[in-house]
Parts: sequence; structure tokens; C-alpha cells
Amino acid sequence: MNSFLPIALLLFAVTTSRPAELTGKVVCGYQGWFTCPTDGANRGWTHWGSGMDPKRPEKNPGRVGVDLWPDMSELTAAERYPTRFRKADGSAAEVFSSHNEATVLRHFRWMREYGIDGVFLQRFVVDLMTDPVTRAHRDQVLAHCRKGAKAEGRALAVMYDLSGCDTRTVGRTIEDWRELRHSRQLTADADYLRHQDRPLVGVWGIGFNDRGYSLAACRELVEALKADGCSVLLGLPTGWRGLHLDAVQDPELHAILRLADIVSPWTVGRYGDAGGIRDHEHRFLKPDLEWCRKNRLAYLPVVFPGFSWHNLHGGQLNQIPRDRGRFLWSQFLAAKQAGAEMIYVAMFDEVDEGTAIFKCVNDVPVGAGAKFIGYEGLPSDYYLRLTGFGARLLRGEITATPVPPEE
Repeated sequence: MNSFLPIALLLFAVTTSRPAELTGKVVCGYQGWFTCPTDGANRGWTHWGSGMDPKRPEKNPGRVGVDLWPDMSELTAAERYPTRFRKADGSAAEVFSSHNEATVLRHFRWMREYGIDGVFLQRFVVDLMTDPVTRAHRDQVLAHCRKGAKAEGRALAVMYDLSGCDTRTVGRTIEDWRELRHSRQLTADADYLRHQDRPLVGVWGIGFNDRGYSLAACRELVEALKADGCSVLLGLPTGWRGLHLDAVQDPELHAILRLADIVSPWTVGRYGDAGGIRDHEHRFLKPDLEWCRKNRLAYLPVVFPGFSWHNLHGGQLNQIPRDRGRFLWSQFLAAKQAGAEMIYVAMFDEVDEGTAIFKCVNDVPVGAGAKFIGYEGLPSDYYLRLTGFGARLLRGEITATPVPPEE
């Protein structure tokens, strides 16, 4: 299953130094939102979907929330949770839980083995307000990630996602951040990600034109985080610079950006092939970088391996094909050629929308009324390895090639 692992271990034995600075790094988004009924989180089949339940009757199978299936071959018996689905050989298809410490630590070990510099852990603000059980799970995953980052020398930062918030609840973000930083001493960790020698905190969802919170609330949040001595990264819509497309048509957005330190426009689903990547580089990537240079902001472009959310939202299965790694590699090349000094990969573990780069299988479950995609016959670790090559390309350790490197 892991035919490239010996090479990866040789190539990526030494990577980031401490303390962790974002410049020169390739980092991934890490959801950490998967739970199973017997994992101790008491949240059921979170993000897998109720259709995973082996006890659910065939006449009411429930929904499934993922399009990719994780490779479980390396996980121990204590990390495996059987589902209603079956492999082609008739054995139970199993999944993992992010509540399980061993699994999260394994993910961080994979990051080290393949040369991925670290992750932004997604922390959904609405999750912190719903109920104590949800909050406890999020806190537990954060504790696992801190342990994994320390053990494997990977960088870790928190990225707050404002999805689902309203103007009244955006302020809860700073309350949570102060608890993490000052009570739990999160930023005292040697591996906590920094920018310009200040702890870095991300806020995703500022400036989109379909949100239920105001720019005024966003400004207050950014000002509070800056006053707390942090560098601030803002996750933005693709049309942020021109105040069009998916962005609000309000110049106040630019005023807020100038308070921050790093901008990171969301590009997942904004293009779907090599031609789209070239067009995006010309229309957005290069002009965005130039705008940021003039305004003394760092720029973190987002790249993604492919996209599919058939089971989650009923979209086309394999909507944006991976093209055997060429789609992701072309984005790495475009970012490097445009002058990017850091790159964000969406995502490490998101099998929901088919953007995961961690180990997934080709022999996906069959039958039971759901369809899944594989890795086009490539080894399960292929995208981990390719992301490691992207980090080396960013730092100039390997030369750019038009096709993905083989070794």
C-alpha cells in the first residue's frame, strides 16, 4: 500500500526548524472533525454520516457524508470503527475517529515522514457555542494535535472558521482565543506557528457576500487579536481584491485587510483543469501578490488536489478530477512561478469534499447505495508524497518540472 514510503523517509528526514515561522512552508488545513459512536466523544457518526451505521435498517440507510475512503491498513484495532459498508472481498469497511489520540498522532507522523511542514487546525466558532459535548471534542482534538506537533516537530496553528456565525457571535472567537493562549498556554509551544516572530492565528470567512455577520464585527475581531500581540491571517473570498464575484462590494474589506498580516483567498472549486489554473494565475494569483507586496502583507495561496461532494451534497461524482496528481502539481508550479513564499493545501483529511491528501484507498466499498472515488490507481500515500515535493519546490530544493516528480 505504501510503495513510496522508503523514498519519502530518505528525502524528508529533516525539515522544519523551531520556532516555526510560516514563510517557506507548505501547510495543510486539518479538520479533525470525524467521530464514531464508540470513540468516547459521544457524538455519533459526525461527518461520516448516519449511513455508516451497521445497525441501521436497509430500508432506511441514512445519508453518507464522504466521497473518499481512508486507508485503514496501518491503523491498530483500537483505531478502527466498522461501518455498514463492505469491501469487494466481503470484509467490513472501517473508518477512523479524530477523537482517537493514536490516529491524530499517526497523521502528524505522516506529515513528518513525507515532508509536510504542519497544519492549521480548523476551529469552528459555532461548535464552541452549541453544547459542551461538541466543545469537549474540539478541545480534545486540539490537545492531540499539540502532542503530535511536539512529537514530530511539525508546525501547528489555529484557524477559526466563522461559518454559521452572526454579528453577535463573532466576538466569541476572541474569548476562545484568549483562553487557549493565556489559560492553556497554546502559543508557548515551541511548534506553534508564528509570523514575524508573533504567534499566528487564522480567521476564515471574512469578506464573503453570503455571510450573516458584518464587516464591523470582523474589524473588531482583527483589532482584538492584534492587540493581543498576534499576527493575523485572514481567509478571504477569491474576489477580495476587486470586491466582486464572491466578495462583498464594500471598500471597508480592504481597510480590514490592512490591519492584518497575511491574506489567503479561498480557491477550492474556482477552477477545475490546467487551463483554469493558468487563467487563475493570470487574473488573480499574480495581481493579488503584487497588491499584497504594495500593502506589506504576506500572501498564502490555496491549492487543492481535486474535488467531489456527491454523497455530501448530491454534486457530480469526481467533479474536479485529480488527473493523477497533475492538477495539484500545476497549482504548486503556478504559486512558485508567481513568487509565493508559503502555500496552504486544502485539506489534509477532508474526505467529505474529496480534497484529502492523506492516505486513501482505491478499493472503495461497494454496494449499499453509495458511490466513492479512489486515487486513480495511485498508491495511497501518493498525495502525501506530492505535497512534500511541493514544499521542496517552494523552498527551491528541487527544480520545477512540468509533470509531478517521481522521486
